[in-house]
Amino acid sequence: MDTKSANPITHRYPWRLVVGCASESGGLPVNAKVWARIALVVLLSLTGLAGVASAAPVGRVPVVLFPAFHLSKLEVVVAGQTTAPECPRTGRFQDWYRNDRPSADFSQVCQDKLLTLRYRADRSVPMPARFSEQPGVRVRLVDFGRTSSAPFYEPMYRRLESVGHVRDRDIRVAGYDSRLTPDMGGFLPRTVRLIEDTVRANGGRKVQLVGHSNGPLYAHYLLTHTTREWRERHIHGFTPIAGNFPGQGLLYPTLFTGLNIQDFGYPSTVENAESSARMYQAAPSTYMSAADPGVFGDREVVLTDQSTGRSYTPRDHPRLLADAGLPVAAEIARHYVGFVEFTSPRWFPNVDVHAEKGSGLSTVVGATLPDLRTGQLLTPPQFLTRDGDGNQEDLTNDAVRVWDAMRRHRFSLTDNPGVDHFALPNAPQVLNRLVTTLQTP
Repeated sequence: MDTKSANPITHRYPWRLVVGCASESGGLPVNAKVWARIALVVLLSLTGLAGVASAAPVGRVPVVLFPAFHLSKLEVVVAGQTTAPECPRTGRFQDWYRNDRPSADFSQVCQDKLLTLRYRADRSVPMPARFSEQPGVRVRLVDFGRTSSAPFYEPMYRRLESVGHVRDRDIRVAGYDSRLTPDMGGFLPRTVRLIEDTVRANGGRKVQLVGHSNGPLYAHYLLTHTTREWRERHIHGFTPIAGNFPGQGLLYPTLFTGLNIQDFGYPSTVENAESSARMYQAAPSTYMSAADPGVFGDREVVLTDQSTGRSYTPRDHPRLLADAGLPVAAEIARHYVGFVEFTSPRWFPNVDVHAEKGSGLSTVVGATLPDLRTGQLLTPPQFLTRDGDGNQEDLTNDAVRVWDAMRRHRFSLTDNPGVDHFALPNAPQVLNRLVTTLQTP
């Protein structure tokens, strides 16, 4: 079975209203005038009720935020692990960008090794079920649904509060494990439940989905794996901020160099570069986040191997992984590169979309490496760049324009020249437009 085209979640509503009157003989009752008056009263009452049911509840539109890659707090609980004997057998640490309390017990290398997923190369098993944690390791989301789970967006929360929103009531956060793709880890049912709970807790008001960077991939997967009836009942609209829908070139060299989550910096030792790169090689989200050749084609070079003089574009990624001797990575990539489909009408979100992007900044899209070994150090002179927002290239940020062809739904993409990828979700002009969107029926 192709999990990319799996059936969407279906929500059945048990209620329906059926109105009918008939005598056993099939004719009008004896006192037809009396019954006619009663019927008129009933009809008027039902008309009034229908008007109440169809009217949108008045009040603030709640926000459900989908954070960027590794901007949701994860806690890792270690109990008797044997994967890395040189690391503590028991303990815990947190994993998220700008973690203000990094572990004193687990080194970055130990964290990488314990967070590296195991992969079972068994094609009889559905792809999402082939991944598992290391023995003795358990990973959980911290404060799921609450703003404390994603502190990076504090300026956004404060701006929403300034117009009356209340944290954890009509500002909710749909965090996720950034190593996993949205078909894994219970993401879909957990997030559907959060949205339904938020709508119910706010008097039936539909929610605005707001996503940043990789967050829109997860939000869009939800929108395309729920029914139209569910969306009409629960979704006000969608605000993707620098949505990484087709992926980005940078993820291909990351398979060889790694990238540390704490500061999104490159490792400074070969040992750390190897542990980090192997972690990315085993994570399905790496491939979902890598430039999709269906969108990029060969319009950018993502890696040049100096030992052979060969350059690779996104279209060449199968050959890149074969040349590097990474058969497991190649198998995962076949399934997850381009996993969240969005370019054809079948995969349009079919809700109002107000997208934001940055531009005009030099952006790393690839690297020149000495060879294709796992665990290489990367310095700025090796970077391959093009225009973008400092993190995602223009090809990534402009790809969402295909949604301009949506029928019956509004679409806009607003450019913010000179605004960095990580400044964008908290930029005053972006937040002002978000507030305006929330006040638009």
